[in-house]
Amino acid sequence: MSAREPQENPSASEGQPDPEGRWELRLYVAGQTPKCVKAFANLKRLCEEHLAGQYRIEVIDLTERPQLAEGDQIFAIPTLVRKLPEPVKKIIGDLSNTERVLVGLDIREVAAPQDR
Repeated sequence: MSAREPQENPSASEGQPDPEGRWELRLYVAGQTPKCVKAFANLKRLCEEHLAGQYRIEVIDLTERPQLAEGDQIFAIPTLVRKLPEPVKKIIGDLSNTERVLVGLDIREVAAPQDR
């Protein structure tokens, strides 16, 4: 997990990217804690599966740059912030609930409950 270098991958399959086809995601972490490492791994996997080539991940380590927490109003870590496409969205946690993350980022619509 690199705190300084954004991860990029050039094609989107689902969701509504910005007019230039780019999803800008910012993951706030605090060092290499297991939860932060898991969040990054889960985010990379989701992006590769659902936004292949159309995303940019910026990892911000608040142990190194705590002043950056204020700009996105970060109160818990890890926190994922979707900067583009607008509106800005936030998800707190290790991003292990795939369906919740996809819906939270507007990559996938909420599935209708099935009749039982």
